[in-house]
Amino acid sequence: MHPEKMQPEKPGEFPYTRGIYPDMYRSRLWTMRQYAGFGTAEESNRRYRYLLSQGTTGLSVAFDLPTQMGFDPDHPLAAGEVGRVGVSIASVADMRRLFDGISLDTVSTSMTINATAAILLAFYVIVAREQSADLQRLSGTIQNDILKEYVARGTYIYPPGPALRIITDLFAWATREIPEWNTISISGYHIREAGSTAAQELAFTFANAIAYIEAAIAAGLSVDSFAPRLSFFFNAHSEFLTEIAKFRAARRIYAILMRDRFGAKNERSQMLRFHTQTAGSTLTAQQPEVNLVRTALEAMAAVMGGTQSLHTNGFDEALGLPTEHAAQLALRTQQVIAYESGVTGVPDPFGGSYYIEELTGKLEQEALAYIREIDAMGGTLRAIERGFIQAEIQKSAFEYQKEVESGKRIIVGVNRFRENDASSVPVFRLDPQLENSRVESVRELRANRDSATVAQRLKDVEAAAKSSENLMPHILSAAESNATLGEISDAMRRVFGEYRDAH
Repeated sequence: MHPEKMQPEKPGEFPYTRGIYPDMYRSRLWTMRQYAGFGTAEESNRRYRYLLSQGTTGLSVAFDLPTQMGFDPDHPLAAGEVGRVGVSIASVADMRRLFDGISLDTVSTSMTINATAAILLAFYVIVAREQSADLQRLSGTIQNDILKEYVARGTYIYPPGPALRIITDLFAWATREIPEWNTISISGYHIREAGSTAAQELAFTFANAIAYIEAAIAAGLSVDSFAPRLSFFFNAHSEFLTEIAKFRAARRIYAILMRDRFGAKNERSQMLRFHTQTAGSTLTAQQPEVNLVRTALEAMAAVMGGTQSLHTNGFDEALGLPTEHAAQLALRTQQVIAYESGVTGVPDPFGGSYYIEELTGKLEQEALAYIREIDAMGGTLRAIERGFIQAEIQKSAFEYQKEVESGKRIIVGVNRFRENDASSVPVFRLDPQLENSRVESVRELRANRDSATVAQRLKDVEAAAKSSENLMPHILSAAESNATLGEISDAMRRVFGEYRDAH
């Protein structure tokens, strides 16, 4: 490598390898956004208030599986899952309770929701209006990334075509109504959790981004009208230096992609802004306290890599939802990095390191090779239909597991340095009466609303789905009438159908 090639551009300069801002954390720390949500809206509200009192600077909402899949708590397919992996939200009334006493014009909220993202955002906007918040300044992110659901998670409802239509409708509506809101968080996190390599995480995330951008342009939107509000979500995995290089490569890939492929002129359209979460898949049920060390290293990699916001996992999450104590320690991990480590005083402290620069370039080239292969297939939707992306992730996950089982890859406490004593870490327990109370709540809502108005608003959603009209105003109207999440989802199911994976 020639010496002159070892000197990358300065932070804040295109293609932003070293960071999107010249001063990075010297002028503003990342948002400390702890992911939380369980049980009822009231229970989750108490956890949010606690986290805010402990110094969290942004909220991140986890929703249960029925909410993610468009089912109300009393739907037969919701049985046994209500409030289990996140908070149960079925109506705007639930959203009011979730943010009771929390001012939405002063807090930034991220919502990890995809197939029903438009509905949950409608609930949130209604609550913000009721609080008299300035919608032009409403701050937050909706994940809204359905393509990765087809390849990595499975919480989809509609086929890819209609799902993309809902997303582009949301883009167009939000650009006018909530211009400061991040309308999508394109997720590599779940791709990595499913077993991909670092290079595959980059490649498949940006392949999905290309599909969203192309769909929005095809719908008549100019790239610079929506691209500044695109955001991304990456995984901070266990290999410290690889992860730092991955984040650097991600910024470079994106900047060049937006400028050269899509002709974005606004520099904000070229800047990759991303949230990071430490890797849930690296947490072990064996010796769970050791997860504190893993999470600290992964969080440090995210900070060294220049993330804009960060969630640190609780050390007990291989056993269940995080306890309040585990959530506090996870937040303290970020705070120690921010205020005690000294790393925030230097943007991209590894810039110029021969190994980091070489690794950044290697990951970039591996990712771009995948993107070219997907382009040659006809794009991301075609690659998903053929099962290509899914198969590549599955192969990588299989190879990783083989390395662990053979001992080639050492996992402390799992295949080396094991202990026979069972963990005595307290495990979070949900109230067993939760599901019954949620079923009663949604049935009471239906019994005390204007049923004729609800029926008409749902017909309007269905009619808009059959036409080319933007869906968002109709979803908002239905939500305002106290239509439930399941009812609004069903109105679109009747038009769009449901997706069935053939692979």
